[in-house]
Amino acid sequence: MLIFAGLGNPGSRYAGNRHNIGFMALDEIARVHRASPWRSRFQAQASEATIGAEKVVLLKPQTYMNESGRSIGEAARFFKVEPADVIVFHDELDLAPAKLRIKLGGGNAGHNGLRSTTAAIGNDYRRVRMGIGHPGLKELVHAYVLNDFGKAEQNWVEDLCTACADNAALLAAHDDAGFQNKVHLFMDARGHGAVKRLGEKTQD
Repeated sequence: MLIFAGLGNPGSRYAGNRHNIGFMALDEIARVHRASPWRSRFQAQASEATIGAEKVVLLKPQTYMNESGRSIGEAARFFKVEPADVIVFHDELDLAPAKLRIKLGGGNAGHNGLRSTTAAIGNDYRRVRMGIGHPGLKELVHAYVLNDFGKAEQNWVEDLCTACADNAALLAAHDDAGFQNKVHLFMDARGHGAVKRLGEKTQD
């Protein structure tokens, strides 16, 4: 049993926000893998799917970003899932738009959803870092992540979510390097290899 958790804020007001790219990825994974209908469970919208050879619980916490760990922790305890079997999809300011990296553990880089998750289940879970770029100044970050993706960004957002869904079986099989490589190749093939944003940070 694995848990795929997307981070975001609930409700239509936030649906298109950069901060909600984790929800967007989960929606596409659920669609591609014919998951069960979403239902309220674990303070989240929850669904189940078989991805590759694994049974996966899909989770979109409805607690607002800062309290994401309450939902993820509740589900992890219920299913007796180890942190390494929890995969969290989230927006990443310190990656260029359309880039993706995976890491196990590490710092939270000021991301309140990650901070809450770490407080709930410890630090040794897997993070799918979905790059959204950086607005350039710290004081601009709050408004930036809580604004919708622009029209010019929609293509790469959709393609990145598609790549996550199409290659999710590699994640389920703990082949994180293979997953990251397949996503990278797909995004390059779709012409997103050179996506840049003025003032962005590009630390991997």
